[in-house]
This record gives sequence, structure tokens and C-alpha cells, in this order.
Amino acid sequence: MTAADQWAGGDMPCGAPDDEKPWDEVTPEAARKLLVAAVEAFAERGYHATTTRDIASRAGMSPAALYIHYKTKEELLHRISRIGHDKALEILSRSYREEGTPSERLADAVRSFVRWHAGRHATARVVQYELDALSDAHRAEIIELRRETDAVVRRILDEGVAAGEFEVPDVPGTTVAVLSLCIDVARWFNTQGRRTPDEVGAFYADLVLRMVGARPAGPGPGQKK
Repeated sequence: MTAADQWAGGDMPCGAPDDEKPWDEVTPEAARKLLVAAVEAFAERGYHATTTRDIASRAGMSPAALYIHYKTKEELLHRISRIGHDKALEILSRSYREEGTPSERLADAVRSFVRWHAGRHATARVVQYELDALSDAHRAEIIELRRETDAVVRRILDEGVAAGEFEVPDVPGTTVAVLSLCIDVARWFNTQGRRTPDEVGAFYADLVLRMVGARPAGPGPGQKK
């Protein structure tokens, strides 16, 4: 049995600690219901295997009702992807702005990022793994957001190296490794395993600190060596 098998189980409610009221920004209510139905369908069947009829049926509406709010199935995917990537960037940026050492901020970033990918695993699977189904223009928009996300983690690593806390000979490569590790949680996590999203987040934060060779910062003013 793999580690993923040990932590695996059924699905989880849409809400999560970092996002208590998901999709509140989507209005009116009918548009929100269609978007939630699309997330469920895309996560379960994949974007290409899902029809607009599937989505409308899950939302308790007619297929014609979907086109009142979304011109195409791809527009729905773009809306989901945009909201998800904005949320990912917000989570990491908030950790970067926190007071504390690079080690503390990196741990907080990983813990929060993993917790979101675990708690919202169905949404995160769609957000992170259906990028190629977007139109060229929408894909370019999302790739730019991913670059911004990458840059936040890279800044934390750069600051940790400069402070002498991290041993990272390849910061760009390590940035990719850290983000990939966090994002992959969405691929396998569900609720019947033995660890909660908070516990998985804490485990991954410790794992990443070990990966970058984190060392305690020197004593602050007034502290004994």
C-alpha cells in the first residue's frame, strides 16, 4: 500500500479552512450552482468527457439554462480556473507578507497551500490539471498567474538562502519541486484516510523545510546564544 492509499478515502465537503464560503464571488445563485456542478463533473469525469447536459443536470436545470450564464463549457472551466488560481496566489502571498523568518514563512506557505489542496481537492484537481483544455487566450492568462505564484515561493527561498537559513543550490528548480509536491495532494487526497487537511499540511511543511536544509535563524536582540 502506498502513502497515497493510506491517506485515501471518500470525497470532502467543498468548504475548507482557507475558504469557508467557496464561490461566493459567483453570482447570481443559478450561475454559482452551475459552476459547482461543473467542478463536480470535471473532477469526476474530466473536462472532455463532461457535457453541458451533464452539468445542467447536476445543477437541476435544463441545458438551455446553462447558456444564459456561460456561453460555452470552456468559459465555465476558465471561471473555475481563474478563481482557483487567484485563491492559490492569495494564500501564498499572505504567507509571504507575514512577519517571521524565511523558514517560518515557508512553513506557513506550504501548510496553507497544502491544506487548501486537500480540503478543496475536487476543485483543485480541476484548477491544476485541466489547463490544456483552456483556449489559447485563457491559458495564457492562467499561466501568467502561475508565474506569479512561482515568484512568491522563489522570493521566500531566495530570502532564506540570503539569510543563511536554507541550503538551496538551485532556487528555480526547488521552487518547482515545492509547488509540485503541494499541488499533487489534490490528485490523491480524500476524506476517509487517517490524516486531516491540517495534518497533511503540517506534515508537508516539515518535509519541505527538511528538503531545503532549513536551519534555525540566529538569536534575536536580547536572546542568548
